[in-house]
Amino acid sequence: MICSASELGLEEETSPGILVLSASAPVGVDFREFMHLNDMTIEVDLTPNRGDCLSIKGLSREVGVLNRLPVNEPAIAPVAAEIEDSFTVSIEAPEQCPRYIGRVIKGVNVKAETPLWMVERLRRSGVRSIDPVVDITNYVMLELGQPMHAFDRDNLQEGIVVRMAKPGEKLTLLDGNEVVLRPETLIIADHSGPLAMAGVMGGENSGVNENTQTIFLESAFFTPLAIAGQARSYGLHTDASHRFERGVDPQLTPVAVERATQLLIEICGGQAGPVVEAQSAEHMPAERAILLRSARLEMALSKALASDDVTDILQRLGLDVSVQDAGWAVTAPSWRFDLAIEEDLIEEVARIHGYNNLPVRRPAARLALRSSDEATLTQARLRRQMVARGFQEAITYSFVAPELQAAMLPDAVSPVLANPISADLSVMRASLFPGLVRAMEYNLNRQQTRVRLFETGLVFNGELDALSQVPMLGALVCGACEAEGWSDAKDRVDFYDLKGDLESLPRPGGSADAWRFEPAEHSALHPGQSAQLMYRGEPAGWIGTLHPQVRAKLGLKMDAVLFEVRLDALSQGRIPAFEPLSRFPEVRRDLAFILKEATPVQALLDCAKQQAGEYLQDIKLFDVYAGKGVAEGHKSIALGLTWQHPSRTLNDEEINQLVDSIVTQVRVKLDAELRG
Repeated sequence: MICSASELGLEEETSPGILVLSASAPVGVDFREFMHLNDMTIEVDLTPNRGDCLSIKGLSREVGVLNRLPVNEPAIAPVAAEIEDSFTVSIEAPEQCPRYIGRVIKGVNVKAETPLWMVERLRRSGVRSIDPVVDITNYVMLELGQPMHAFDRDNLQEGIVVRMAKPGEKLTLLDGNEVVLRPETLIIADHSGPLAMAGVMGGENSGVNENTQTIFLESAFFTPLAIAGQARSYGLHTDASHRFERGVDPQLTPVAVERATQLLIEICGGQAGPVVEAQSAEHMPAERAILLRSARLEMALSKALASDDVTDILQRLGLDVSVQDAGWAVTAPSWRFDLAIEEDLIEEVARIHGYNNLPVRRPAARLALRSSDEATLTQARLRRQMVARGFQEAITYSFVAPELQAAMLPDAVSPVLANPISADLSVMRASLFPGLVRAMEYNLNRQQTRVRLFETGLVFNGELDALSQVPMLGALVCGACEAEGWSDAKDRVDFYDLKGDLESLPRPGGSADAWRFEPAEHSALHPGQSAQLMYRGEPAGWIGTLHPQVRAKLGLKMDAVLFEVRLDALSQGRIPAFEPLSRFPEVRRDLAFILKEATPVQALLDCAKQQAGEYLQDIKLFDVYAGKGVAEGHKSIALGLTWQHPSRTLNDEEINQLVDSIVTQVRVKLDAELRG
């Protein structure tokens, strides 16, 4: 049967045709032996700190360390220059690229066939064979860990310059996409302009093609911080950027050039020119000297290891070790970017020695009870109170869709994420409202007609250089007041229902009198059904019904009432204190006032409290009426006032004086009259 590569299991994607073997394939040899298919593939998951293991050489070192075996490295001898052709290189961004090496190779046959052994090794490593030049650079990257790139020398003008991109510069990448380069992007350029995005991907116009005869081979060291995030910011992820972001051995750069030259001449022919190097020694990674104290090692591992064993482990890891009285003075190798402090060495010793060989000991600690401030209303108490009121806690993302936030908070300014997890979650929330509304919509779409949600979290306002992060408590209700039942009314929740829930929160802290609800307008709330929360005269939050225009824009079919309030204001209470109960009778007077409809009830309550004297125990609003018997544009407000003296009975004369004072001040300040 004639098969394609995919039918033989050699490729995951469907192959366009049959697998054609090279003319040198011997007839009659077992296909599995010819293709060396009696092999095994091992997938290794690496943590980001172990970029040194992103190569066969790095993995071999690790296997050798763990199994006390010597590592056989390929013989890489310097390739002598046969021609004098070279190409100048210079570095204008030494902090980002301290070392850049290049070499001209002339007379390269790019139409040569990549050897089967190399094609198969690349394929089994997840890399597709393209042409011999690209295959060799990929092979060296997988073998040694050094990403490389080859330019068509005839398409380069004057010298190579490693620099930062200039505003407005563009580059067409090897994948055919054109990108506008940002000033913080490191590039490889010549006299004509950008040639490649350093450490990420080469350019289409300067890359090797089927007509290439002379190449310029590049091998460089780019600092991890210079490459980190650059590929993702352009929507890219390449094998080169994956390695440079984690750190590539800076001493590997010339070795990789020699290895790639060796393979190129062997497979594609050609003549090599001299190696050209530009280096900024002061910006190369400095040697990292670390002191590992034996006492600190024993304390961390709960076990004393023999000095010779520790020395052997450190030396097998490739570290330069000097034994001292206090421990070991160690110099980290150039390929281990993750070794910088004493704790890193302790971790390595524990890992190589074997975690299973370490004793299991529980930490001993004297745990004292934390003090509890009675004047503080903790988040835990607030959550319990909200749950007791029938709410369920929601946890939403700290970032929201820009369209949703713009619909509810058109004037809000909050940070925009450079690398969002999705387009619908690309700006930091300036309020808890968008997340709660989205959670309500999610529930309504799943036949949940009664929603009561609350959330605590940070909101973000301002640009990054002047960002404020404020802890808030938010809540949202919609649907019926009570859960469905045979004896419950079918009333819908309104502004006053949620206002009652909110007013229940400060009461445990004893600071309810410090709060005020003042009529005000908010872009997300109904103009006639919204109020600003004031705490001790300072703005602390908002409460109101969702704006009809916002509801229509979001396609919501039900009204919702919501609030958000600063947690720092809610948490400030006072220490409860006992007050003796009076044995003397209470005196109550009911007063009904006719006042303008626009006058807030709070103004009437404040005025009455100011004139009621020190023995006022309670004031209640028990009736609001507008209609027959009350002039149009006015309303009737009925208050119940209760007085009680701690040591005697109040007489009618005292109470009448207080009532007269209240009626007079209400008439003067609020233009209200006592209802007959």
